[in-house]
Amino acid sequence: MKRNLIAYIGLACFLLMIATTGTTQSLTATEIVRRAQDKVNGLSSKGTLKMTIVRPEWTREVTMKSWSLGSDFYMIYITSPAKDAGQVFLKRYNDMWNWMPSINRMIKIPPSMMGQSWMGSDFTNDDLVKMNSMVDDYYHKITGSEVIDGYDCYIIEFIPKPDAAVVWGKILVWISREDYYELQAEYYDEDDALASSMKASDIRQMGDRMLPSRMVMIPWDTEKEGYETRLEMMDTQFNIKIEEDFFSQQNMKTVR
Repeated sequence: MKRNLIAYIGLACFLLMIATTGTTQSLTATEIVRRAQDKVNGLSSKGTLKMTIVRPEWTREVTMKSWSLGSDFYMIYITSPAKDAGQVFLKRYNDMWNWMPSINRMIKIPPSMMGQSWMGSDFTNDDLVKMNSMVDDYYHKITGSEVIDGYDCYIIEFIPKPDAAVVWGKILVWISREDYYELQAEYYDEDDALASSMKASDIRQMGDRMLPSRMVMIPWDTEKEGYETRLEMMDTQFNIKIEEDFFSQQNMKTVR
């Protein structure tokens, strides 16, 4: 009787392992990307960040506050340095604006400038305000796997859809299998040349979840050796109560 019980328990564990493995393997590349994006974004968020721009001759720090609602609404308020403090960047759906209080002017940023440097950094306008949906604007394909910093990762290829107004010709993203952390990315231009790479690290508690809190963007232009930009999440709250009308041009002028 005891031997039968042990055999039954062993069979049950084996079947559970098969069922769990099947569930994991049944995830499509798009579902993996969606899980990773949901983990980073939440339904909404509020946080503070520090960006450090590194150049061979100098280093500059920019601190900011950010708010988001889904993937369609995003706002950044610059808190330092003094010469940039008060600037606000707003994304609503596919439109982006920049409020510059020093000249009392609201500027709409055209799609043609989304690939340009943001605040003199190695991030683009597109990177910082999440202009494009990584889920909806690209086709996704699992192309392999690799261990990054001890995490077994999917390597997922992003190819833009024909009608998507995106900056990159191709993106490769390394997403961990267990926790869906986005740990590494490579960005390719329309000629399939590597333009820049991103590495995420320092996984720690951010609000109600564990996330990489540090990202480093490095350009691959041979004339930019010694260039990099570090972006650190200082603190973040997820799934906060925030309304769509918070993300307005009027509020850009008063938000703090």
